[in-house]
Amino acid sequence: MMQKTQMMKCHFNWLLATLLLFSFNTKAIQLLIPMDAESQKQHLKAYGIAYYALERGIEVEWLLNYRGGSFMLPFEETLKLECRIRNISYEVISESDAANIRAAISSPAVNQSIVKLQKPPKIAVYSPKGKQPWDDAVTMVLSYAEIPYDMVYDRDVMNDLLPKYDWLHLHHEDFTGQYGRFYAAFRNAPWYIQQKNDQEALAQELGFAKVSALKSAVAEKIREFTIGGGFLFAMCSATDSYEIALAALDVDICEPMFDGDPAEPNYQNKLNYHRCNAFHNFSLKTNPTIYEFSDIDVTMDRKIPKERDYFSLFEFSAKWDIVPTMLTQNHVRLVNGFMGQTTAFRSSLIKSDVLILGEFKAAGEARYIHGELGQGTWTYYGGHDPEDYQHRVGDPKTELELYPNSPGYRLILNNILFPAAKKKNQKT
Repeated sequence: MMQKTQMMKCHFNWLLATLLLFSFNTKAIQLLIPMDAESQKQHLKAYGIAYYALERGIEVEWLLNYRGGSFMLPFEETLKLECRIRNISYEVISESDAANIRAAISSPAVNQSIVKLQKPPKIAVYSPKGKQPWDDAVTMVLSYAEIPYDMVYDRDVMNDLLPKYDWLHLHHEDFTGQYGRFYAAFRNAPWYIQQKNDQEALAQELGFAKVSALKSAVAEKIREFTIGGGFLFAMCSATDSYEIALAALDVDICEPMFDGDPAEPNYQNKLNYHRCNAFHNFSLKTNPTIYEFSDIDVTMDRKIPKERDYFSLFEFSAKWDIVPTMLTQNHVRLVNGFMGQTTAFRSSLIKSDVLILGEFKAAGEARYIHGELGQGTWTYYGGHDPEDYQHRVGDPKTELELYPNSPGYRLILNNILFPAAKKKNQKT
């Protein structure tokens, strides 16, 4: 009996030692999600696994400029399984290897740093609910990366729901109340007529006489959201039309086909550029049949062939310029260009305190810009769809399964993770 008891005790000790060793080994290894061009099969979905970890209370280290902006996090079987399910490339490394990576990154000799991501940002996309998901690059890539988001629109904004969110994307939108200026080409199209009727009905419901007045009030609410600490991101026509709405507060710039009465005289000289985030001294396009809002956008003037259309990302100091370094993480520094109603921003009209993240300098245009407002930040990105060079109304959706490593889409996802960074890291 004593021998049996002794054997059971030995077996128990062996089992306990095995469990402790397993527990120690599990804690002593890390999961590295490489983001360089050679190692990662699914760059876009890799952002989703980082978000997935944050949702579960797991801190993520974003290794800025290390192998394309890789992610490192404590090893868990669940995370490894999710990587396999989502076809994301990963490496299991020892804690000593992780320590060596951290030490190498901390060296003053390299332009690298580490940002700790701690809390998953609550994301909102400003978009009418009738829009198809593929009408907007951000909703497409959020869905592809499996990052959750809520849809909000004018009713939600006016009911002060924006403070619930950390990050807000402005869908391809017209904040001037001119219905995207599709008047010349599509005023008789059923979808245009329906959109106009819906917008007018919503404006009346919310107590506004005109759609332009509602959009102006919405733009003010978004401005307040940013000043209060929100992260604003906009693409394509949402960028310059939003800026125009800010400058044209209490100024009627809409012709009768848009709001039923003439624009007020001399409205160009009544614009207040001080209220704009990014642009100044721009001129509005006064002909309502032109598919353009102002000279902020360069689309109508540019003569750049597709094969030469690209923009370069600036390289910032990773140890000092943390925010722009986060926003420009990529596995390439040269990104293929793509068009939109607002393709790129005329450099001469950008305010001096705006940070240019990506530009086609020879053409005098910026594609990707950033700045601060109050306690928050804003980022504008020109073009409609990074993998559809010239997206037109009615074109089929982009299948992101064909572009899992898209550098252009990576820039969008950098902005998604940006608010998750530990606040002390966020200094420009």
